[in-house]
Formats: sequence, C-alpha cells, structure tokens
Amino acid sequence: MNIIDVSIILLYVVLTLAVGIWVSKRASKGLKSYFLGGNGIKWYYLGLSNGSGMFDVSGTAWMVGILFLYGVKSFMFMWLWPVWNQIFIMMFLAVWIRRSNIMTGSEWMLTRFGDDRAGRAAHSIVAIFAVVAAVGFIAYFFEGVGKFMTVILPWDFALQVGESVLLSSEQSYALIIIGLTTLYTVKGGMFSVVATEVLQYVIMVIAGILVAGYAFYEFSDVQINAIISEEWKNVSFGWELGVHWSDKFDSFNKLIDSEGYKMFGAFIGMSLFKGFFASIAGPTPGFDMQRILSTRTVKEAAYMSGFTALVLYIPRYLLIAGIVVIALVVLGPGMAADAGLTGAELEVILPKVINFHVPVGIKGLLLAGLLAAFMSTFSAFVNAGPAYIVNDIYKKYFKPVASDKHYIKASHIASILVVGLGVFMGFFAESINSLTLWITSALFGGYVAANFLKWIWWRFNGWGYFWGMASGLLIATLQFILDQNKSNLEVGTWLHDLAQIPAIYIFPIIFAVSLLGSFLGTFLTPATRMETLKGFYKNVHPWGYWKPVVEVLNNEGDHIKKNGEFWKDMANCGIGIIWQSSMIVLPIYFMVRDYPKTWAALGIFLVTSIILKYTWLDKIRKIPN
Repeated sequence: MNIIDVSIILLYVVLTLAVGIWVSKRASKGLKSYFLGGNGIKWYYLGLSNGSGMFDVSGTAWMVGILFLYGVKSFMFMWLWPVWNQIFIMMFLAVWIRRSNIMTGSEWMLTRFGDDRAGRAAHSIVAIFAVVAAVGFIAYFFEGVGKFMTVILPWDFALQVGESVLLSSEQSYALIIIGLTTLYTVKGGMFSVVATEVLQYVIMVIAGILVAGYAFYEFSDVQINAIISEEWKNVSFGWELGVHWSDKFDSFNKLIDSEGYKMFGAFIGMSLFKGFFASIAGPTPGFDMQRILSTRTVKEAAYMSGFTALVLYIPRYLLIAGIVVIALVVLGPGMAADAGLTGAELEVILPKVINFHVPVGIKGLLLAGLLAAFMSTFSAFVNAGPAYIVNDIYKKYFKPVASDKHYIKASHIASILVVGLGVFMGFFAESINSLTLWITSALFGGYVAANFLKWIWWRFNGWGYFWGMASGLLIATLQFILDQNKSNLEVGTWLHDLAQIPAIYIFPIIFAVSLLGSFLGTFLTPATRMETLKGFYKNVHPWGYWKPVVEVLNNEGDHIKKNGEFWKDMANCGIGIIWQSSMIVLPIYFMVRDYPKTWAALGIFLVTSIILKYTWLDKIRKIPN
C-alpha cells in the first residue's frame, strides 16, 4: 500500500476522532441531549447523517456483487429490506412519528396503548427487539469490515499463541475499527454521531465521484459491452430470469441458477407483498427512528426523510457502478473461467478491485470513504440501541429518579455492552449473506404484522401487539435456525425440503402467524382505554379504521375529521418509489454508457420530482410548526 494512501486514511481517522470528541461536550446535558441532540439539530444535517448511516460497507459489498451478476435488475433486490420504506416514511410516517414527541420507538408504545400492563408489555418487547436488532447489525458490520480490511491492507494482525490462533487478522482489524468508532460515539452521543457522519458523507461522495470518474475514462464502452449483454442492462423482467450472460461467461449463468432467484417474478411479487406491509409498519426502532425523533418540528421530520432519499442513492450507486465497471473488465473473464464459482466470490469483488485496480490517491480516498461508510452506520446503531436500554428499561423499571450525569454514565455502559455483544455474535457469523438473511427475514419478518396493525386499527391493543411480535419473531427465528442447519438435515425429509425454500417465500407464513397472535392477543383481552385512544388519535391522526374513536371525539365536541388521505398517500408512495428507483438506475446506466436509458432515467427523475413538489412538498409546507 502506497504511503500516500496510508496517509489519507490516517488523516481521515484522526479528523473523525477530533470532530467527534470536539462536539461531545454538548451531549452531557441529559438523555434527550445525548440520544436526540436536544431536538436542536437542523433537518438537513440529520438528513445527511441518516443517508451516511445507510451507506455501509457490508451492504455496499453485497450490492456490488449482485449488480455484477444480475445487472440493472439487481436494484430490486434492495426491496428485500425493503429499501423504499424510506419513501413511506417521507410521505406520511415521519409526520405521524414526530408528533409523538418522545425519545424512542419503544416509548411511543405507551402513547398508543397506555401505561398499564398491556402497554408496558408492548413497550418492553419493542425495547428488547431494538437491542437485539442493534446487536445483530453490529455483528453484521463486524463480519463485513473484517473481510474488507483484510483484503485491502497488507499487514497481518492475527494474534497467535503457539499453535493456537486467538484472533484472525479479520477479527483484529474489525476490533480496531470498532474500538475507534465506539470511542467518539459513546462519548458524544447524537451530536458526535451527526457531526462525524456529515463529514463522512462528504468523504464518501468525493470517493464515489473519483472512482466513477476513473472507471469512466479508463475503460471504454467497447470493453464494457464485450462483457455484458443487453439482458444485463434490461430493467424489465418476466416470470423467470432470462439468460444474462453469453456462452463465454456461462459460469455466471449457472451461478444465477443456483442462487434461488431464477423465478424472478415470484421473488419480486413476494418482495412487494412484504414491502408494502413492512413499509406501513414504519421504521424499526433504530437509527432511522432516532433521526426522525431528533428533528426540531413535525414539518422538519418530513423534510429530513425526503432529503435522506435525495442525497443517498445517486452518489452511492455512482461508487457501486464504478467498482462494477472495473470488476467486469478486469475480473470478469478470470471469474468466468472458474468452474467452481460460488456466491462467496461476489462478496470480495469490492476489496479486490480496490486493492489491485484503483490508482494511488484515489485508492486512499476510496478506502477512507468506505471506512467512513462503516463508521457512520456503526455509530448510528451504537447510539440508537442503548437509548432503549437506558430510557425504556433501566430508567422506566429500575431507576426512575436519578441525575442526568447518572443516566449519561449508564448510557456509556449500555453502549459498551451492546458493542460487546455484537462483536461476540460476529465471531460466530458464517458470512455477510447469512447475517443479511437473519436481519431481513427473522428480525424484520416478525416485526411487520403487529406494527402494521398499530396504525390502522383502533381495537388493536398492547397484548395483541406483544403476542403478535412474539409469535412472529419466534417463527421467523425458527426458520432462520432451520436454514442455517439445512446441510445437517436428511435429504428427502420435510424439514430438509422446508429448509431449501428461500427466506422471502417463508414471509407469508411468518406474517400469518404474527397476525394470528395479534388477533388472539387483542380479542382475548380488554380494549385499550378510550382516553388513551382519543389522545393518540388527536395527536397522531393516522388513517385506517378509527371510526369509533372519531365518533367519541366528535360527540365530546372536538370536531375532528377522519383522516381520508390513504389513497393520496399511496399514490405519492408509488410515485416516490419510481423517483427513488430512477436515482438508482441513473448512475448505473451512465457508467455502462447506455445513454438512451440514462436520459430516460434522468427524465423520469425530473418528472417525478416535479409531481412530488405539488403532491408532497406543498402539503408538508402547510403543516404548522
């Protein structure tokens, strides 16, 4: 590694630590200051921070791999999360969530279900979910950054005693980076997280532009088109995936056949089904939720969410597409010649390209940018997860009265505990892909049904929420355990056959079981107190079946109208998903020199932006501060 690249990386690390520690004094005023920045941070800084937090190394490595193999259609794989939940948040959920004026997503449950046994059951399970999710994501980052740094950096940091290897080089690198990030995150809370993430976002954008520029001028359209086919560039699809690669690259066709997504129409249909309910369910109790709650006003919460989508996708996919163009030309022929090609090879395309095929200087900035991507996402979860431990568990049930200094100290301890558990779990992760599947299927799969119902149905109560979440998470986790042990199951048994089904196709079962738990928990227990429901509806004002509550409010003289904006919001979400998708495919088409489709994507982006100005932005501007 050249001394110039090493110097750039070291300068970035020092600058990040300096900024994080410099602003950390502002976090010492109390829990609200520590976890939400005292609701005093401007919305565009929070938007940049939120976008930066979504720009992670493990996810970027995964996206590089799937774009390389599947072509432009690969952006639809992001619907697994689903990536367009940010659009639903932008259109209406950010407003609903911010009106609650609370500190965490768990605390929000008390405003919906009340502070009785049922409400506390819902409150507790969300807090547990948030902590488990934070630990899972930290494990995901631990696995990803370790692999990335080992391929990139030349030094062997393995810790060995005699014949025994205590720490592999991957694990040592991951521990060093996680330790540095934890230092300023724990010390400075939300202020340090946002300040460093804005800096990190700027570095990531510069790195993306430089890599895209290098790939654009170094490799010609003739070289690119000699590798990829028209089907690779085709965004449309049928029930089955067409042949993406020529006979010369048939190893890639065989890999696509073995990955489980050949029935692409069914995969997309299931992703849409899951995505709709998961998006209305709202953000999981993590850093995205914390950014919404950190905004100064309801109006700014909506602005922040829209700005996040605007600043994230074009620079991120410029970087991804630039890396893929380089990989297609310099790595593609060699990879295609490998008869034993596996999906694991796709995960290391990103570090291989950076290590061997990016010039000095750009390499250092790119590494600093990707390191920034890791640190920003990691710090966001380290800030979000402990908020639930301290505010929703420790303060609520164990130490309701204490000084701000005491709670800040408890937050430091909780942060270190969450990081420690995540790192411990990361030691046992098989791959980035296995952790991705666990998060998207087991954790998020069990979250959807109960959180969908909480918005739209007045009769849904705290016990329904608790049992809906619990049953969904139980089934989802059993499915994940089954998937991880499928190699040990006897071929031909029903368990073995069940384990072969991709996780996305199990989602309807998880959803149905969670719905059953939600309905049984609701109908077998008393309804939430009407006073709680009235307060919630007057404050949040969601659409859905709230007619009995609206009638009571009107009979008491409140004269409140039922929210009839469902179809308008859904239409806006549809336009928003097209808007978001255009920002993803635009840099891809530009980088592979398909100019007609580049202009088409740009046109769609401009038209949908104009439409959203009138259907969304003008409506948000009318919301009182």
